[in-house]
Amino acid sequence: MHFIETIFDLKSGDFSKVVFGFITNVVLAIVITVVGFWFTGILTRFVNKMLQKSDTDAGLTSFLSSFLSMALKIMVVITAITQLGVQMTSFLTLLGAAGIAVGMAFSGTLSNFAGGIMILVLKPFKVGDEIKALGEQGTISEIQIFNTYLKTVDNKIVIFPNGPLANGSIVNFTKEKNRRIEWTFILNPEVKFNEIQALILTILSADKRVLAKPEPFVGIQQITENGLELKVRCWAKTADFGGVFYDLQQQIVSAMQEAHIAFAKA
Repeated sequence: MHFIETIFDLKSGDFSKVVFGFITNVVLAIVITVVGFWFTGILTRFVNKMLQKSDTDAGLTSFLSSFLSMALKIMVVITAITQLGVQMTSFLTLLGAAGIAVGMAFSGTLSNFAGGIMILVLKPFKVGDEIKALGEQGTISEIQIFNTYLKTVDNKIVIFPNGPLANGSIVNFTKEKNRRIEWTFILNPEVKFNEIQALILTILSADKRVLAKPEPFVGIQQITENGLELKVRCWAKTADFGGVFYDLQQQIVSAMQEAHIAFAKA
């Protein structure tokens, strides 16, 4: 110890004070980090619950919660670094000098953050909407500051970066209240169209989920060498789309089979 004090021109006992001070600062920095992260978790959960109780949009709630968590953690880290004796002026200067390199390295991340802002402001979709984007289809479960989470029908979670998602093509299946449902049937060319049309319209009219306006439609789309290509259309509430599609398809096919209406052979 005396040797080290001689090298650094320290008075007797100063080295022990320096070491003790350094250890103290390290311990305090660790305490600040642990307590700060713990408090950040509590505060983030509290804000999240308050936003949920206030009926704030679910996408905005998850976005603000994740943003608050990250901002508080950054403040905790800066406070811990300051406790270690690093001057904030020097730290900010170093941070500024590295800003360009960091910005280039994280340009995609910044783009995703901007994309998240665009999604929340422009609202091409919200949490709970069924969309198709970037080759995937499912229901939006979360919108965070950098990523959006989509749950597919087979219960997979697809994580989209917000940047490409906001700038890409999005099909929103649930944004509108009503959706058009359609089926295509290819029948034997010898069948009587008027009878089939009346049969199908009766089935569609009997289902209360089918909207009266616009009116259901049954028509011949085209005549091919395989037979008559029949197009059937009706409208229903978006929430009823899946049930109406499969239920009525089964009823129409069953009714045709009972009436001995022949489908075209491939």
